[in-house]
Amino acid sequence: MANGVTERPSSLSGLTEPEAKEFHAIFLTSFIIFTAIAVVAHILVWLWRPWLPGPQGYTSLEGVTQTAQSLLSMIV
Repeated sequence: MANGVTERPSSLSGLTEPEAKEFHAIFLTSFIIFTAIAVVAHILVWLWRPWLPGPQGYTSLEGVTQTAQSLLSMIV
């Protein structure tokens, strides 16, 4: 202790252990929410227009709209 100032334990990030744990918890929660939103968005886009069309191209996917509507009715 120099000049009445207590020294904090130093780390590479400059955070104390409790601060680092709190940051990690917030980061992990945010990452999980972002990933869940991205997965749902990819599923909805896949239902709208699949990335890998059938042998006749996108014309073979005419029933996809009905499938998407039934899936959305189950979600909502």
